[in-house]
Amino acid sequence: MRSDFAAAANFYEQVAQTAKPLGNGMEPRPNEGPSFSDFLKQAGVDTVTSMKQGEAQSIQGLAGKAELSDVIAAVSQAEVSLQTVVAVRDKVIAAYQDIMRMGI
Repeated sequence: MRSDFAAAANFYEQVAQTAKPLGNGMEPRPNEGPSFSDFLKQAGVDTVTSMKQGEAQSIQGLAGKAELSDVIAAVSQAEVSLQTVVAVRDKVIAAYQDIMRMGI
């Protein structure tokens, strides 16, 4: 599934760079902030960081060095981050597959 996600993000980036102006005021703005693929990469990095923090907090809890509420909060945050990234990934892949079916 990782290769599909990366392929979809790369494809989106390529289309965004080669898109022709629409002529209706909706032209792409290439130099305004990070690209969509950069956003996706950062979301992945943030999720991995959140998962590592949840794991570290769980280890601290098992060792008796952390409060149970802190462990639950860290694990819950990691779970929400992962669910969000998976949902976005699924939507990006579905959009990529729809575009590929159109034969562009």
